[in-house]
Amino acid sequence: MEKFGKSQPVKRTEDQRFLTGQGTYMDDSVPENALFAAFFRSPVAHAKITSLDLEAARASEGVHLVMAWEDLVSTGIDTVMSATTVANRDGSQAAGPERHMLAKGRVRFVGEPVAVVVADTPIQARDAVELIWMETDDLPAKMDVAAGGEVLHPEAPDNLAFDWGLGDEAATEAAFQSAAYTVSLDVHDNRVIVNSIEPRGCQATWFEERLHFAYGGQGVWGMKAQLANKLKLEPDSIRVTTPDVGGGFGMKAMPYPEYFLIAVATMQLKQTVHWMSDRSEAMLSDHHGRDLTSLAELAFDQNYKITAYRVHSRCNLGAYNSHFAQAIQTNLFSRVLMGVYDVQTTYLRVEGFYTNTTQVDAYRGAGRPEAIYVLERVIDRAARELSIDPWELRRRNFIRPDAFPYESATGETYDVGEFDMVLSRANSQSEGFAQRKAADAQQGLIRGQGLCYYIESILGDPNEGAKVEFCENGTVNLYVGTQSNGQGHETVYAQFLSDQTGIPAERINVVQGDSDRLAQGGGTGGSRSVTTQSNATLVTIDTMIAAFTPYLADKMGVEESILTFDHETFRAPGSNLTPTLIEAAEMARADGRSDLLQHEARARLEARSYPNGAHVAEVVIDPKTGESRVERYIVVDDFGNLINPLLAEGQVHGGVVQGIGQALNEHVVHDAQGQLLTASFMDYALPRAADVPMIKFTSAPVPSTANPMGMKGCGEAGTVGALAAVANAVQDALWDFGVRQADMPFTPHKVWELLNDGSVAAK
Repeated sequence: MEKFGKSQPVKRTEDQRFLTGQGTYMDDSVPENALFAAFFRSPVAHAKITSLDLEAARASEGVHLVMAWEDLVSTGIDTVMSATTVANRDGSQAAGPERHMLAKGRVRFVGEPVAVVVADTPIQARDAVELIWMETDDLPAKMDVAAGGEVLHPEAPDNLAFDWGLGDEAATEAAFQSAAYTVSLDVHDNRVIVNSIEPRGCQATWFEERLHFAYGGQGVWGMKAQLANKLKLEPDSIRVTTPDVGGGFGMKAMPYPEYFLIAVATMQLKQTVHWMSDRSEAMLSDHHGRDLTSLAELAFDQNYKITAYRVHSRCNLGAYNSHFAQAIQTNLFSRVLMGVYDVQTTYLRVEGFYTNTTQVDAYRGAGRPEAIYVLERVIDRAARELSIDPWELRRRNFIRPDAFPYESATGETYDVGEFDMVLSRANSQSEGFAQRKAADAQQGLIRGQGLCYYIESILGDPNEGAKVEFCENGTVNLYVGTQSNGQGHETVYAQFLSDQTGIPAERINVVQGDSDRLAQGGGTGGSRSVTTQSNATLVTIDTMIAAFTPYLADKMGVEESILTFDHETFRAPGSNLTPTLIEAAEMARADGRSDLLQHEARARLEARSYPNGAHVAEVVIDPKTGESRVERYIVVDDFGNLINPLLAEGQVHGGVVQGIGQALNEHVVHDAQGQLLTASFMDYALPRAADVPMIKFTSAPVPSTANPMGMKGCGEAGTVGALAAVANAVQDALWDFGVRQADMPFTPHKVWELLNDGSVAAK
């Protein structure tokens, strides 16, 4: 068997039901007797709650339950949300202020849940919410990402949540002092809203002293553990399931207050309670992404070799610590701090601040797009200031192929890489730029080319499990511990099991998202899913073959030692029998060997893989209007061995589009009072088909040594590379017009201002 599979571009089987309206999403499975929830959310960004009148809401038609914080406390649950905190540079722990599931005495961002209403119909629940009366003592809104301002939490006296550092600060400073050249650049990474096609939602049922919680998320076992902890229930009394999910992108990976509140409501009422947010509600309450400003500095020797790199970032956490937020711009940012360049002297300092805005957490790439964006922007700036070709500058500083395995300055062990080979392929596909630029100039247009060479590390739980079950009807169930959010898992998992066993893919049903049907699982996130799940499937197959071997040896009248499984059948010298696994299972069923009809195993990846690649964008700007269009886009990726090239390319396309969206269109805007001004698609500009060119994707595989399949995760890679490629292209186009500071998003208004006054437009 080929451990990496047959690398066939199999079309997604699940699309048949998705595209014909047969998918089952969160709002598609509401029982007839369900009650519906709605939330009263803070209309102001920062205020003390002086009174909260719920009586009219409680008396409203169809209402079964209204809860504010005091009512929630009376249920006996733990009302405080969990969140990660990091260690400060001085060794102390970062601020960890409490965030309650419903506001306790004070609101800190527009959209913070204050009360929940449960009624017979969605309209009745929303009508009752309108009857809630809250009086407040308004406080100044803290909106800037800096020390000072009205204090949000006493645990953070200057609104500084943490001051984190990694690396040798003294050695880095010494390298800068002795450098032949130094280059610096301020880089702003704008805030975005995730806007998955399906907003967040959940449904809870309490039956026979057991909670069934269903939600559109990125994994069921983490949610189960959180529910058990907060609701003070035994884990065995909780079942968590996930239906089809219309996109997650990291935003659906963590618990939110609404999930616990719906669970509490169903436990109180002993009826099913359903909640689905609308789009504006999602824009207010779903965790946002990015939002940091970094000063990046590079030191060079006389030969333009990088001798040191340092970054000082200031990131916006929002009003509270969300689940992973403090780790995103610290630990996860640092994973790829120095990218693909052979530099050992680095220092990263990150300060995190609280503001009166929605929380910021994981968004496609979670720290790695932010890190690569900063690095590749300052690398490009260095090429311009030092008058060296940006392709050549990167080549001079690449980690050489013979240096692997390579331990980076921040402690990551890159297993393999041939960066020059990948870059050369991208370069050859980019020929003709000068001619295209000249032709555009004849039309009064400006063309720029931008390059980004990225690397990322797969993240998440390295452990995963799988179970294979042979069913009476001749089909096979493959139980997986990950969770599809639209990536095509059903296709690729069935394809891989079929490749390895000969079981026809059309007979394989992929079962996911049910904590009762598989004991453990790590969910989806961090580009982990196919790598970890395929590794677990391989180990499960080995377990299955080992279990069938003595049984079949006896049936075939041969010694166990000579029985092999190869070419999709069991074989042994001296026997004419060559049963497939399906046939072996049928024989076992006939013999009453039920123990051979289910096989389960867990496996651990001992090391991470590091996808990498080159993105080349060409942007054309109309100086009369400032409109910027991405006209050409080339991606050459090293994802190692591809199990399904078609799905990998689809993941790249989606990631690139999200990067283009942030670079050109998407931008979260608040006013000085903390009101979200981009709370609908009338004001928040997602990329459209017309904004995206045809994307040329080429695979340049260097098989990973970190897993048996030789593969590297690809789910987030497109976004990791796209931000800097597009931004560098815009900067390239603007450089000859005297523009030296250009930050995302490159809206027509901003670009027009930059071209007309030669200075940085207001952000």
